[in-house]
Amino acid sequence: MTKTEEMKRNGTKNRKKRKLWLKIIGGILGTLVLFMGIVFVVHAISNGVEKKKIEPYGQYVNVDGKKMNVLIQGSGEQTIVLLPGQGTPSPALDFKLLIDELSPNYKIVAIEPFGYGLSDETEKERTTENIVSEVHEAVQQLGIDRYVLMGHSIAGLYGASYVNTYPDEVLAFVGIDSSVPNQPGMDVKLPLKSMQFLQESGLMRLLKKVSGDPYGGLAFDEHTKEQMNLISNQVTSNPTMMDELRHLGSNFKNGEQLTYPNDLPLLLFVQSNNEHNEQWIPLHEEQVKQSAQGKMIPMEGSHYLHHTKFKEIAEEFKAYMKQIQ
Repeated sequence: MTKTEEMKRNGTKNRKKRKLWLKIIGGILGTLVLFMGIVFVVHAISNGVEKKKIEPYGQYVNVDGKKMNVLIQGSGEQTIVLLPGQGTPSPALDFKLLIDELSPNYKIVAIEPFGYGLSDETEKERTTENIVSEVHEAVQQLGIDRYVLMGHSIAGLYGASYVNTYPDEVLAFVGIDSSVPNQPGMDVKLPLKSMQFLQESGLMRLLKKVSGDPYGGLAFDEHTKEQMNLISNQVTSNPTMMDELRHLGSNFKNGEQLTYPNDLPLLLFVQSNNEHNEQWIPLHEEQVKQSAQGKMIPMEGSHYLHHTKFKEIAEEFKAYMKQIQ
C-alpha cells in the first residue's frame, strides 16, 4: 500500500470516527434536551395541580396595598409575634409544633412576610428596613401594641433592627438559633441564577423527590407535611425570596453594628453543635451580655431547633417570662 493510499485510508477512518462521535454527542444532547423537556412539563403540570390542593390557613392583612398572611392561635394575655428564618416556605406551618405548645398560654401571631407561605410577592427591595416596616405594619393592622418578638435564623438580624426601631412595643426578644448581625461569612456571593434555574426548570422538584421526605422523623402530622411540601414547590426561589438573598450581604453589612437595648429582656436558644461556625456559641454569649436580663440556652439539634426541641423551648420560655416579670 502506497503512502498516499494509507493516508486516504486513515483519513476515511478519522472521518468515520468523527461522525460516530458526533452521533454519540448528538444523541446525548438530544436525550438531555428530551429529559429536561419532560422534567419541565411535569413540573409545570404539577404546579398547576398542586396549587389547587393548598388549603388556606390564617388570615390576610393589608400591607402596602398587598395581602400578607398571618396565623393567630391562642388567646393568652401576652402576645408572641413569630418571624421565620430566611427561605422557610410556609412559616406558619413550619412553626406549628412550637405554636401548639405555646398557644395554651399565649396568643401567637405567626407572620408570613411577602414571598413566603400564602402571602403576596412584592417588587419592593428586600432590605432590612423594608421587611421590618412591613412586619410592623401587619402587627399594627391587627391592633397589637405590646408583644414578645420571637424569631428563627435571619430574624436575629431583622429582630435587632425591629426592637431598636420600635422599642416601646417589644417586651422581649427570643431567638431560635438566630443570626448575629456581625457574624462572619455573610458577604459570600450566592449562585442565585443557578438556584432559580433549578427551581424553574423542575430539577429542584426532581431532586427533592429522590432525596426523600425533608420532614421525615419529625413530629408533624402527615397532612401538615404534605401542605408544607406543596407550598415549598410553589414559593421556593420566587423573585421576592431571590431578592432577599440578593440583599443578604448588604443587609448584614449595614446592620453589623446593631445591638439589643440593655433594658430589653433577651433569651437565645442556640445550636450547640454548629460544625460550620466554631464561634457560634461565643457570638451569642456576647449578645446576651448586651441585655441586663440576657440568657442563652444551648441546645443540641439542627438549625431548625423548633422542629425537635419545641417542648423544651416552650417550657424554658415560660420559665424565663415568669423570672423577668
